[in-house]
Amino acid sequence: MERFDAIVIGTGGMGAAALMHLAARGARVCGLDRFPPGHDRGSSHGQTRLIRLAYFEHPDYVPLLRRAYELWHELEAATGSPLLVESGLLMAGPADGEVVAGAVASAAIHSLPIERMTSREAMARWPSIRLPEAWAAVHEARGGYLFVEDCVRAHAAEAVRLGARIEHGAAVRCWRPVEHEGGDGHVVVETDKGSYSADTLVVTPGAWAADLLQLPWVPLRVLRKSLFWYQPEAAVRRDHAAGSMPCFAFDGPTGFFYGFPAIDDRGVKIAEHTGGTPVADPLTVDRAIDVGERARVEAVLAAHLPGVCGPLTEHAACLYTMSPDGHFVVGLHPQHARVAVAAGFSGHGFKFASVMGEILADLALDGKTAHPIGFLSPERFRKG
Repeated sequence: MERFDAIVIGTGGMGAAALMHLAARGARVCGLDRFPPGHDRGSSHGQTRLIRLAYFEHPDYVPLLRRAYELWHELEAATGSPLLVESGLLMAGPADGEVVAGAVASAAIHSLPIERMTSREAMARWPSIRLPEAWAAVHEARGGYLFVEDCVRAHAAEAVRLGARIEHGAAVRCWRPVEHEGGDGHVVVETDKGSYSADTLVVTPGAWAADLLQLPWVPLRVLRKSLFWYQPEAAVRRDHAAGSMPCFAFDGPTGFFYGFPAIDDRGVKIAEHTGGTPVADPLTVDRAIDVGERARVEAVLAAHLPGVCGPLTEHAACLYTMSPDGHFVVGLHPQHARVAVAAGFSGHGFKFASVMGEILADLALDGKTAHPIGFLSPERFRKG
């Protein structure tokens, strides 16, 4: 059985980043995955993902985001690939709603530069956008988007360049710790292609987390989410293009919807963050267009981006792995000190992949990290 310093289960957004950071520190490391990096069967695909600093979900994420931005730009420099575009992000909704009020609170706590706007001011700056009179808006100039598949492949390629090995086509069945007297233990990972062992293990299994985390007190559920691309009318196509229109997020009465300017011929991308269809098996997801979901996003386009009424050009389905409270599950496994886990990213985690890679390398090699991740501990779900 081949022995490594570290094994990473899952080489998607988080796993590929962990693989790179482990290899950069000189560890002999192997990544195991059923699919190759940048695949479209999980959570890290679909052209783009939002990135932002004024984090409405919780201000404790902001220090992690500051480091995430630094690391994304470092990865760009190392690989020569454009990965992060700070295009600006406009978030709009009720002034006292979770999104606007939460972003304002995070910005105040961490002294982040944001611009608070009335709906009229926002529409005057971006005439392609329509907002209700009663809404408020927040513009964050440093908000923008990541090229999601390119980010995963960049981390994976840099990991390999630094000496890591990636075994794709290997479906992980289980893992188990092996302890010896004197503390000289290791971890064994069983796959359908054979067994691997390592001094330490990083588990980043995405939608397969419920089976592979070995944390029975952390109930995770998987949701199918749809992504849609639409072509703007020819007369206003330039107004909706990257460089003219920012990314957007609407906290409306029917749900929370977000999207991106037209980056290429596919047009404007839009998706619903709320809602979703439960998934029993990530390998058998229905990837056909859901007419109800399509109707919901098209109603939002009609209300807020009326110039985007051209044809549907593309559709994709991806997976959210939801924790009970919507926050991530990151830390050392409470029962196995040689195992670090990262899961339950609940549809807002990809932007953190760069810093999560650094955190997971810390945990695997040093048993601790200086990053403030206590609020993400898997222990928070234990009862009693």
